[in-house]
Formats: sequence, C-alpha cells, structure tokens
Amino acid sequence: MTSSTHANIPGFKRLTASDRPGVAQPVPEREVPDLPWIPILMIACLLALAMLAAWKWHWRAYGVLPSYRDSDGAWAQQRRRIDSGEADALVLVGSSRVLFDVQLPEWEKATGIRPIQLALQGTSPLPILEDLATNSQCKGRLLIGVAPDLFFSGFAVRGDVVNYYHDQGPSQRSGHWLSQHFLEPYFAFYATDFALATVINRQPWPVRTGVNRPAPVRKISVSDADRNTTMWQKVETDMAYLTMARNTWAVRFNGPRPEPMNTPEKMQKVIETQIARAETAVKILRARGVRLLFLRPPSSGDYYAFENRLFRAQVPGMRCCAALRQRAFTSRTTPNFKG
Repeated sequence: MTSSTHANIPGFKRLTASDRPGVAQPVPEREVPDLPWIPILMIACLLALAMLAAWKWHWRAYGVLPSYRDSDGAWAQQRRRIDSGEADALVLVGSSRVLFDVQLPEWEKATGIRPIQLALQGTSPLPILEDLATNSQCKGRLLIGVAPDLFFSGFAVRGDVVNYYHDQGPSQRSGHWLSQHFLEPYFAFYATDFALATVINRQPWPVRTGVNRPAPVRKISVSDADRNTTMWQKVETDMAYLTMARNTWAVRFNGPRPEPMNTPEKMQKVIETQIARAETAVKILRARGVRLLFLRPPSSGDYYAFENRLFRAQVPGMRCCAALRQRAFTSRTTPNFKG
C-alpha cells in the first residue's frame, strides 16, 4: 500500500522523516478520534469503583479487617527512632517468636516502658544486631530472641531491610507515610496477601513434573502502627485455615538440608560463623554500655523435634545456645533489665 493510499484512510496520519526535516526517525502520529470522552471516563471510573467495592466486600466476608502493613517502611520507621532521640530505649530484636509473642501494650502496662519492636519474621536477628552495634548510637537495652533454626543458620528472609533503612529515600518515606495514614487503616484488602497478583499466583496451577511449588506463607497476624503484632483471629477460629498455616512450616521438617548445611562439618562451620558474628556485635555494644539479654523463646511439638534433629543430631555434642552464652554473653544476670 503506497503512502498516498494511506493518506486516503480517514483518521490516518503518519509523518515520516521526509516530512520533518532534521528528525532522524519516523514519528507516527494519529488523530484523536471524535468520541464522547467524558462519558467514557465516567463509565470507566464507575466500573473501577464497582470492582474495587466487590473486591473489598469479598475479603471482608472472608474475615479480613484493616490493619497496618508490616512493610520495610514500617520497620525503618521504628529503627529510625533509635537514631532520632531514643538511643536509650528498650529494643526487641529477634525472629517471629519475639515479634508475635511480645505484646507491647502489656509490656508497657507492666513496666511503664513501651519497647521498640525490631524483630522480623523468618529472619535471623544478627543483621540487626550488627547494624545496631556499628551504625547506631544505641545505648539502652536489647532483648535478643534466639530461634535456633534461624539464629544459628543465618537465614534471613527480610535481611535486606537493614540496607533499605539506610538507603531509604524521600519518596519511599513519603510513600510509607501516605500509605500508613490514608490506606492501611481503611482498606481491608490492602495487605500483600490479598493483592490480585498474589491471589492469582497462589492458585493451584499445573506444574511440570519434578518441579516443587512451595506453599506461600499466608496472613497469620495483624500489626499496629508501631509493629505491635497479634495473631489474626482467623488462625484461632478457622481450623481449616489453621491447618493450612501449620502445613506451610511442616513441609520443612523432613525436607533436605540446604547445601551449605547438608553435612555435620558444614553445619558446625555455619553455626560457628553465626556465634562469632554475635560475639563481635555484643562486645561492641557492651563496650558502649548497652545491656543485653538473650532469650530462647519456647517451642514444642513437631517444631521442637525438628530443631533438635537439626542442631543436635547433625552436630554431635554441639549445644548451640550454651555455646552462644559462653562466648557471646556471660551467664551473669543483667540488673534492672526491664526498667
């Protein structure tokens, strides 16, 4: 079709380099069709609102209520408090057991102090401990949770949060502020677990033979603005949902060990590395006058049996928590820790 033929098509207009002297590349242009754009825009907005309302109703019916997101921005907001005038605060560092098990309002009621919550689910506390030792003026008290399968392996699902805090720019901080004030307290479906892309991805799509599809960790908790975290009511009242949540972790119990820890020798090396990291950070903090308490939160049932198999049978004679206490922290008590 020649250019002259194109020119006879209604609404078609294409300018080439020959039509635009000095412009190297062709610049396609098309005239905007004469359509009722305002009614179209109104209809599109109404459809979007209707779909948004349907999505919100669906998750409300499922039992979801608005809550704050435990995002990297929320963690950074609490971490910033230490560098912004609360260097003498009581800080909680650990994994999910410290995050879920310590209720900040109850602690405040009992002691008059509301701790800064820096624990992270699925993450060793060592990156945070090291950051407080080398990149802060923390001078208060630290409670450090020791979940053996995370602490002594160095596994850190959210380990990048420390770098996020130090690299967080103005747009990220303002975005978190807007989200925390105008979205999270009002929209039940705003949690990551209920995003459309997440819901689509976790559908039982067929997979290729030999490919293992890990079960995603679903919503199990509700957070306040300062990261005080409680168990989501559905986990307590919906037995099917509780079973699904438990099975997410149960698949790990008899699975293969990660390559860096698949022999007793490799595992002992990894454990020694983590203890050495803790020892170095503790020395720096204690020299600054920081009081520390290592706490091994309880576990039971299949999970406790899993921890014993992982850190006792795999490393004969190795008692990880005892070794940590001997090398990184003396057994003497810390006076007046709670206050």
